[in-house]
Amino acid sequence: MTGIILTQYSGKIVGPIARLIGYIMNSLYIFLDDVFGIQNIALCIILFTIIIYFLMTPLTYKQQKFSRLQQEMQPEINKIREKYKDKKDQVSMQKMNEETQMVYQKYGVSTMGSCLQLLINLPIFIAMYQVVRNVPAYVSSVKAVYTPLVDKIINIDGFQNIMEKVLQDSGTAGMKLNFESAVTTSNSIIDVLYALPSHGWDVLCDNFSGLTDIINSTEATVSHLNNLFGINIANSPVNLISTGWNEKNFILIIGAVMVPLISYLTQVLNIKLMTNNSAAMDDNGAMAKQMKSMNTMMPLFSLVMVFSVPVGAGIYWISGSAIRSLQQLALNRHFRNLDLEAIIEKNKEKAKKKKEKQGIRENQISNTARINTKKTEYVSSKEKEEKLQQAAEYAKAARKGSLLEKANMVKEFNERNNK
Repeated sequence: MTGIILTQYSGKIVGPIARLIGYIMNSLYIFLDDVFGIQNIALCIILFTIIIYFLMTPLTYKQQKFSRLQQEMQPEINKIREKYKDKKDQVSMQKMNEETQMVYQKYGVSTMGSCLQLLINLPIFIAMYQVVRNVPAYVSSVKAVYTPLVDKIINIDGFQNIMEKVLQDSGTAGMKLNFESAVTTSNSIIDVLYALPSHGWDVLCDNFSGLTDIINSTEATVSHLNNLFGINIANSPVNLISTGWNEKNFILIIGAVMVPLISYLTQVLNIKLMTNNSAAMDDNGAMAKQMKSMNTMMPLFSLVMVFSVPVGAGIYWISGSAIRSLQQLALNRHFRNLDLEAIIEKNKEKAKKKKEKQGIRENQISNTARINTKKTEYVSSKEKEEKLQQAAEYAKAARKGSLLEKANMVKEFNERNNK
């Protein structure tokens, strides 16, 4: 964790989502504290994950229904691809796309049906990472735990130089202290305190010997807030492994390794359950190979990534995978007994009504086309007849001895012979 300041992330998309997550997390924290007397960020993350995936259940259902419908329409899609397999010209490619779109319309599904959940879930995860890596910036109840100690530190002469020394001695030199104003000073010190490893609090006591009591009490509260089975969720597994090795704490090392390992296993389980409900594709097809590659790489990506992010982000990842697995079990059972023919007919009717609302009625288009064609034919015949009449009148008015009169004589001779 480097370059963190308490000022919240300012991204136009992720920033507002992170602030909303922080508000929800703070509400959950207050609820657990008031009702159960529990003050624990890890539990707030788990509850938040349950709420998010519960709210996303309708979207998950639609995505899974898309997969089942795709399974039914895949043979038709494959026939179209086979039909245009060796045709790479623009006209053929356009026709292939049009025929493919007709199949999607027939089954009443969107080509983006399988991507929507990912497009929604990804910003939430990134925003969750921003919140977990700096909880006090978003959860005001947690920030309040650090504030009394920070106020004491700021009142000590030369605290700026002392805090810089704490950064160096505690192994958090990558953090930034900002002394531009009272607010940024307080916030950046809270950032440092939140990122301190366990031995960092001893370094803080050594450098602020007059604040030993309040430092120890703050450390005890913070350790309780960030604790999950003896693991500080503000630190990454890599940092925890390093700390455990230096302190010869092998239980901490095992716990740190288990976080990314469990993340990997839950991802594998989730993908296996989803595969049972995914579209049946040709094993040799490009899409099938791509899906197999993704199914292999995603758990490995989870394994590597969770090693380097705060444990709190790993908790969110693990909780999400576990909840999705439970959802998938229920959905797989539901879709096994689903009447797909009825759904297809219903989707066709919806697509038809949608087109009618947009003013696109096939009968109207066909009728309009026929009327326009008749008008064109009628106008063309009429104009042709008028032109012939004008030519005949002009021919009758030809002067004797002129070329036009001789041409008329030849024409009459040919007409008599043809008769």
